[in-house]
Amino acid sequence: MPRSNRPSRASRPSVRRGRRPAAEPRDVEGMLGGIRRTESTRRGEFVVAPVSAERAVKTYVCPGCGNAVLPGIAHVVAWRSDWIMGDEAAAADRRHWHERCWRAFR
Repeated sequence: MPRSNRPSRASRPSVRRGRRPAAEPRDVEGMLGGIRRTESTRRGEFVVAPVSAERAVKTYVCPGCGNAVLPGIAHVVAWRSDWIMGDEAAAADRRHWHERCWRAFR
């Protein structure tokens, strides 16, 4: 029988296909630089954190206007502070808003 050049199963690292690795808990304070404030709106209490143009590196969809918040554009990140499911669930449900759209939303 011909010999295989592949290493045996014991020496190969296991590969899990079709599954994502478990998500690591996000450090919201570290991502946002620790600067945030609480604002009262007609829709409830929100935690609002400004994101400078230098820290904006991804594209998001603004829930206010439906347009893209592009990398390099200063914007705000907001999430409910009085969310019934707790602070971690509210922070996971945060949204990136254009500054003008957030002012109109309040």
